[in-house]
Amino acid sequence: MTGDANVLLAEIAGIGVDPAGGYARPVFSPAEAELRQWFVAHAVRRGLDVETDRNGILWAWWDAEGPLDRRGAVVTGSHLDSVPGGGNFDGPLGVASALAAVDVLRARGVTPRRSLAVAVFPEEEGSRFGVACLGSRLMTGAVAPDRVRALRDSDGRTYAEVSSEAGFDPEAVGPDPERLAGLSAFVELHVEQGRGLADLDQPVALAGAIIAHGRWRVRVEGRADHAGATLMADRQDPVVVASETVRALRARVLESADARGTVGRFEVTPGGTNVIASTVDVWLDVRHRDEDVVRAIVADVTAATEAAADAEGCVATVTEHSFSPTVAFDPALRAAMAEVLPDAPVLDTGAGHDAGVLATHIPTAMLFVRNHTGASHTPAETADAVDVDAGVEALASVLEHLLLR
Repeated sequence: MTGDANVLLAEIAGIGVDPAGGYARPVFSPAEAELRQWFVAHAVRRGLDVETDRNGILWAWWDAEGPLDRRGAVVTGSHLDSVPGGGNFDGPLGVASALAAVDVLRARGVTPRRSLAVAVFPEEEGSRFGVACLGSRLMTGAVAPDRVRALRDSDGRTYAEVSSEAGFDPEAVGPDPERLAGLSAFVELHVEQGRGLADLDQPVALAGAIIAHGRWRVRVEGRADHAGATLMADRQDPVVVASETVRALRARVLESADARGTVGRFEVTPGGTNVIASTVDVWLDVRHRDEDVVRAIVADVTAATEAAADAEGCVATVTEHSFSPTVAFDPALRAAMAEVLPDAPVLDTGAGHDAGVLATHIPTAMLFVRNHTGASHTPAETADAVDVDAGVEALASVLEHLLLR
């Protein structure tokens, strides 16, 4: 037990490698299953009590001495799934660092006065079923179980079908208020998804807030036809409308300081080079610290899309897939962490996290570890070994403070 998260990360570096670059570790995939087995093996090796709850969340418990009582437990951890072509730090760094922090605490001779759980949340990225932080959203009741069971992946397979084949019971998913009531705090360590720490020349930061963000699907329905035989004036081309959606999003976002708008997914049906499309699906990701600005941007883009659809003889519908308001992490918990880490700066983040979902129910906080490239959701994301070690030490110190108070 070395407490070395770098060694742990090296062990999983070959799991879920994407031939196109980076990693592909979607929920319920063989790669994600192998990562979960890796985590369980390491947790058991450390004598932790492992369980999987109704929502597929893994919990590895280090219990306080005396009669078993997990009320007031402290939780740390992150996720193991990835976006397509993602890096090896987004998610796994938090899980590996949590395991390593347990080693550090034991090496320090810490005897916890309350239980500690290392948690692994499934489908944090939402890369398979389109809803980010799905495990924590189910747990907190932020998303309806019936809606989740009906979600479909890119192959048209439902969450219920895929999860059942993976050995989970889709009928059991849903809110878990009893478990939530037993948790006193959640501290998630994550690689920084930006250059804040690199610019400040600091290895570790405390999280300030998660800016508001949401995901929407724009579906434009037109009329399929022959690319050569159909005159331009006779077309009902949904690609033309979808292109206006992309243009309108970029233009509107650039009008709002610090807003971010992205189209990272664009599906054309039937997808033939010489076929005018019948349907186009476009997914929007919009973020800003002020959630009203996010809503206003989406409303304006929706209006522009509908106007373009009318002009082209198409029909456009916009569906919200998920929305997370701005999350200000618990100030008392952050103050306690600042006592332990007085030199750590405070940084906001534009990325969503399970800690943000849990923040409406329990005190939550985050630690960020320096990423010199500032790149994320790409193989270019990185964290130097010395910074990973600094993150583990920082997390262990924070957990020690929380476990002994």
